[in-house]
Amino acid sequence: MKEIMTPREAAEYLSVHVRTIYRLAKNGDIPGRKVGGSWRFKKDALDEWLSWREAPFSYGKR
Repeated sequence: MKEIMTPREAAEYLSVHVRTIYRLAKNGDIPGRKVGGSWRFKKDALDEWLSWREAPFSYGKR
């Protein structure tokens, strides 16, 4: 997997629709940057975002 992903690659990586990626990015809910008018996403940042998003749910299951 590439270190820097397009919205389509990020959607595939996260198993969501590409429109979901655009919506999350536009709202600032997912880490990404616009480069020359196109969104780009770092794999490491997406992994960290996923870990943070899981923490509140796993915390209460102990």
